[in-house]
Amino acid sequence: MIKTAVRYFRRKFRDLFKERLSKSDRRDMKDKPFVIISNNCWGAEVYQWYGRSYNSPFIGLYINGPCYHKLLSNFDYYMSQKLVFIEKSKYPQPDWDKRTYPIANLGDIEIHFSHHENKEIAREKWERRTERMLTVADKDNYYFKICDRRGNGEFIEAFHKLPYKNKLSYSLKGYKSLKNMNHIKVKEKAKEGNFVVNGKKLYKVTFLYFDLHQWLKG
Repeated sequence: MIKTAVRYFRRKFRDLFKERLSKSDRRDMKDKPFVIISNNCWGAEVYQWYGRSYNSPFIGLYINGPCYHKLLSNFDYYMSQKLVFIEKSKYPQPDWDKRTYPIANLGDIEIHFSHHENKEIAREKWERRTERMLTVADKDNYYFKICDRRGNGEFIEAFHKLPYKNKLSYSLKGYKSLKNMNHIKVKEKAKEGNFVVNGKKLYKVTFLYFDLHQWLKG
């Protein structure tokens, strides 16, 4: 009961003083470069907190687990590929006929542009943000995030074996093998399934578990 109350007041405090806290973090971060690579829209929330332009194409979209792991396993190759828009996903969904957003293949990687209105907008933003991303050549300034939504959970342990300096994972499950890694077991469960809440909500509770600012600042 006490822990629940403390969490509630910490969240309320952060909401009330959001602008002040954000400005403080922006000043402290200075011009330190970072690129966020995320399996869903969690990354957009990071950029907004720091008031930065999106220098990553992984904004307003989501990627299913098998595709996301394959992409990260050969990142430079896939980021050199061109988007090819498709009509049907290889990941069956019961409400697929109601889909209004575009999807595309990047090589054999499927990307769901869930927050984009049409193919033209999705392509323009992807290409523009990819160009910005590629100006940051040092992979030590890239920050990779995964969570257990949309089949990504089964790849979390493999994710931490990838040869990147900065990796962060979220799940409802804890892993003994990741005890000394940046893996966060969270309590916030999505209403629609046995996985964590969506990217936007997940970012909002991150501060309860992890010092994201110090992680990005290095």
